[in-house]
Amino acid sequence: MLLETTPDTSAFMIAGYTVAFVVMGLYVASLFIRNRNLDRDAEMLKTLFEAESSPSSKKEAGKSAKKPAPKKKSVSKKK
Repeated sequence: MLLETTPDTSAFMIAGYTVAFVVMGLYVASLFIRNRNLDRDAEMLKTLFEAESSPSSKKEAGKSAKKPAPKKKSVSKKK
């Protein structure tokens, strides 16, 4: 009873470390992709803001704002 050897669990330790590093690697890759997408969105917002504040786009925006509103259809009730 006292002469039993300690079980060899090194395979479980290696598997545990492998899983932990894979999960951490996926998390780091996710952060990298999110940061890249955030930079793209910020650049797009910057270009949209610059285009909106340019004088030529204000003239075009004024033209589209002067279009008449569509007429509403009248609804008649049947009795």
